[in-house]
Amino acid sequence: MLPKTRTPESRRMITLEVRGTTKPTPAFSVITLGGPELEHLKPMGFDQTVRLFFPREGQEGLRMPRLSSEAWMAELLLLPKSRRPWVRNFTIRRARPELGEVDIEFALHGDTPASTWARRARPGDPAGIFDMGLTYLPPAHAEWQLLAGDESAVPAILAILEHAPASLVAEVFLEVPGADDIRTDIAAPDGVRVRWLARDGADTLPGSLALDAIKESALRPGRFYTWVAGEAALATGVRRHLVRDRGVPKSDIAFFGYWRHGRSSPG
Repeated sequence: MLPKTRTPESRRMITLEVRGTTKPTPAFSVITLGGPELEHLKPMGFDQTVRLFFPREGQEGLRMPRLSSEAWMAELLLLPKSRRPWVRNFTIRRARPELGEVDIEFALHGDTPASTWARRARPGDPAGIFDMGLTYLPPAHAEWQLLAGDESAVPAILAILEHAPASLVAEVFLEVPGADDIRTDIAAPDGVRVRWLARDGADTLPGSLALDAIKESALRPGRFYTWVAGEAALATGVRRHLVRDRGVPKSDIAFFGYWRHGRSSPG
């Protein structure tokens, strides 16, 4: 079953350029993208996901698809690799439409294409986005929420918390590579409790600390909505635990395997 998604009524390919980079912590990098074409993006807040297009190493420019429907995938596959850009899914960390800017936050891991590009990105470098909409869709009957993810989902969850209503009640589990990656300045409603879990070099599968912490937690009473993302075993493990061990309806759980350990790394 495909995850529920809320997509904007109209979408188009948006070509941008890098305006700046910052590093909030050692394992994360924020790339600011901007340009006049951002007037065509409707900021939706929360976990607004975009397809990010960026050049492969050695390419002089960025070849964006001309089609603004899902047919763009076939269009790109017809191009030789020498002209085809990289495409990855990312969350808009923050949007500043008045300045024509958006921030995309990367979890930096190894030499993956996105991490390599993020480390090398400089002002003026080309990039592009295609809006994919939202997957964070809490139902009206939820009395509280459970949000969980490894570093690949940290940007999305922080964006959710920053756009959440002041009445939000939530338990949040965020796993990061090291203690230096724990944020102390996040904005969240008073009813939100955030628990950071740092692997700190431990030889454990990414996401396992968050999964174990959820299993061992005495969760709040009442019906709740879960949004969990990250390494595939974390996403499926949380869903399996909640359904089998806690009797949570499957319809109240949104889960997303962003990546799989041993095959690909986040960012």
